[in-house]
Amino acid sequence: MTQADLRFLGVDSDDEEIYRVLLRRGGFSRSELARLLAEEARDEAADQDPLAVHHRLTRLGLATETLGGLLAPVSPAKAVEGLVEHAVGRLRHELEQEVVSSGIVDSLLAEHDKSLDGRAQGLDLNVTTEHIEGMPSVRAAIDELTFFARTESLTTSPTGVLSPESIRHARVLDGRILRRNVHMRTLMASTALEDPGTMDYLYELVSKGAHIRISYLPLERLIICDRAVALTPIDPVNTSRGAILTRDPGLVAALVALFERMWRTAHDLPLAADGEAAGSDLANDFQRRLLRSLCTAQKDEIGARDLGMAVRTYRKHVASIMQLLGAANRFQAALLARERGWI
Repeated sequence: MTQADLRFLGVDSDDEEIYRVLLRRGGFSRSELARLLAEEARDEAADQDPLAVHHRLTRLGLATETLGGLLAPVSPAKAVEGLVEHAVGRLRHELEQEVVSSGIVDSLLAEHDKSLDGRAQGLDLNVTTEHIEGMPSVRAAIDELTFFARTESLTTSPTGVLSPESIRHARVLDGRILRRNVHMRTLMASTALEDPGTMDYLYELVSKGAHIRISYLPLERLIICDRAVALTPIDPVNTSRGAILTRDPGLVAALVALFERMWRTAHDLPLAADGEAAGSDLANDFQRRLLRSLCTAQKDEIGARDLGMAVRTYRKHVASIMQLLGAANRFQAALLARERGWI
């Protein structure tokens, strides 16, 4: 029977072979890894740097370094799951970039506009403000706005509490925005502090680069993208009636100014007394990957690329987690994280 390999998940044969040896032996010291590579070099005339191999295995999620300094294998199920997640994320990013560069959506929208133009509805397709009736149409408009957002997304949640269904829907849209490094700011009503599910989701967004504040004052419902288009409810008391979408520069500017005033009076998302995010486990998957990158990536550019973000965003997350750990430098942050069992 032919042995399956991991090449389709981006792991070359040399790294996979070392991972298989790790699984059989249970772990290596650095000296043992160097001896193994030296033996392979004699057999195959291929010289590999032990430190580089160590970094690659941990970066790929195939191995982790124990508190005792051993290189230990990650369980096969977890390792493959991580490889699949990384591959899917990379493919999704590539496809989204291809969609944007190809102009396919604009092309399809042009066909849709032609069909509207051919209908005797008296519609002016060049209007800057339009009424969108019904929640299905509003959701479709929000999907389109977030898809085309390129620089900034400003949103408010006057109710504060997000239902599980709302979170499931929002996670897709918010994830799409944050993967493109769009600057995302969200204002939440203070009632969010009383709902664990909402708070967990807010800290999830923060871990991915979003900026969130809590307002103790009334909020107006707004969605603004790229300071060029805004969405507000037709009836703030009954949002199910629909929304008003505007691209009018003057009106959008006024709504941006309103958002900025509400933002200035709001408060940063609070931390619990022990320094951890209320209602959440700070050692989540993103933070563990970030901490591992501090141990393995030789440059910020490499760490940022591995995590699929801009260097500036990567450095911001590094500074945040150093502050959380009370670390004076990155080396100390890694040591403190290991003491807590986060990596």
